[in-house]
Amino acid sequence: MNILVVGLNYRTAPVEIRERFSVSDQVLINALHQLTESCHLAESVIVSTCNRTEVYAVTNTVEFGREEIIDYLADASGINREVFLPYLYIYIDDQAVRHLFRVTCGLDSMVLGETQILGQVRDAFLHAQELGVTGSTFNNLFKRAVTLAKLAHSETEIGRHAVSVSYAAVELAKKIFEELNNKTVLIIGAGKMSELTAKHLYSSGARRVLVVNRTFDRAKELAEKFEGHALELKSIDLALKEADIVISSTGAEGYVVTKNQVAGVMKQRRFRPLFLIDIAVPRDLDPAINKLDNVFLYDIDDLEGVIAANLAERKKEAEKISVLLEQELVAFKQWQTERAAIPLIQAVQKKAGAIQQSVMESLKNKLPHLTERDLYQLEKHTMTMINQLLHDPIIQIKEMAVEPEAELYLKAFSRIFGLEAAAETPKNQPTPQPEGDKQPKLQTTGSSAGPSANYKTTTRKASVDSQLIGGLSQ
Repeated sequence: MNILVVGLNYRTAPVEIRERFSVSDQVLINALHQLTESCHLAESVIVSTCNRTEVYAVTNTVEFGREEIIDYLADASGINREVFLPYLYIYIDDQAVRHLFRVTCGLDSMVLGETQILGQVRDAFLHAQELGVTGSTFNNLFKRAVTLAKLAHSETEIGRHAVSVSYAAVELAKKIFEELNNKTVLIIGAGKMSELTAKHLYSSGARRVLVVNRTFDRAKELAEKFEGHALELKSIDLALKEADIVISSTGAEGYVVTKNQVAGVMKQRRFRPLFLIDIAVPRDLDPAINKLDNVFLYDIDDLEGVIAANLAERKKEAEKISVLLEQELVAFKQWQTERAAIPLIQAVQKKAGAIQQSVMESLKNKLPHLTERDLYQLEKHTMTMINQLLHDPIIQIKEMAVEPEAELYLKAFSRIFGLEAAAETPKNQPTPQPEGDKQPKLQTTGSSAGPSANYKTTTRKASVDSQLIGGLSQ
């Protein structure tokens, strides 16, 4: 079985294409069932956000599985497949696993290291699991991805450094004031960027918001979002006297606030620190303001410089996460390989048990004078021979299953013991887990009549099973 990812994201497709592939909660159930009804897809998970739509699948044939997913995407979007094929990326096995880990850790996001995608991937997996369209492979893989992402964000500082204008402004404000509790924010203008910056400042503790705008109604509308107060433009000096943080973004020609204006206000403030962010282009705030004592003025270029420096720091942290990611990829591959040995072990146990039972039937037919105790002793000793004969080969195949040439060793083991057909796992049948799952037991196939029919079958069978499982599964 192979792991397959087919998808598109903000890097490969424009928004007018991405929005056609967005999967809402209402259609997700049918979408997942439609995918796993395919004879080529055993498990599936769909991750759909504003920046990406990705179909993860476990498939028995990569080529047919890929075609099934592309057909689904064509049906879901209503777009001819030839139109959207250039926007798709397709990853298989290790590449697919690595991609999932990168996505969940925020390394593939538009904002490097963001954490929202972690919750989105987790929810997508849990939804698919609840619908019963995941199996042992994805149950293990997606849990690993979520755990890795949590570890990445707790063990590194990738989320510490702001990489957006609004967050950079908050970061600078915290450096000046240490904490923003009960600080007053003045918004000059009512632009989207000013509003977003004010929102982040407000959520960081700046509880009082004043809004000054040429249009008073718009100022009032924005102020209400923060339980603040609206003022007319002529009252800007009064607002500057009260404010700790000023965000300005208007379309005015010339400076809205001058150096002399701020100098006069600072005397009334008794030179209490004033932090100003000029997001407007052209600038609203006189650059000479920055020469005043206890006044800190930043414009859009300053903020972008902070963002560039912070992004460089995030990239350094991302390198640390990449190391963790590769380690987890190796661990997942080891888990997969260990699982591959389980059907072979079960198959050789079953074959050995069948041979042993065949020998016992032959002995009963050829030696009818044997007592129940004689039969019990023979069964016990033949089982001991099987245990001793297969113990070392099974220990070895478990160890070789995690070595670099594991696939070759598993094939050799299968060929040596003639297990090729017996070891195959049917589609949609989960491979038994290496630990904790019930191992198959040898079945007693003797008829109800004959010398062995009345001796202690239950006790004998339990003893035989115990010896077999204990001897071969260590």
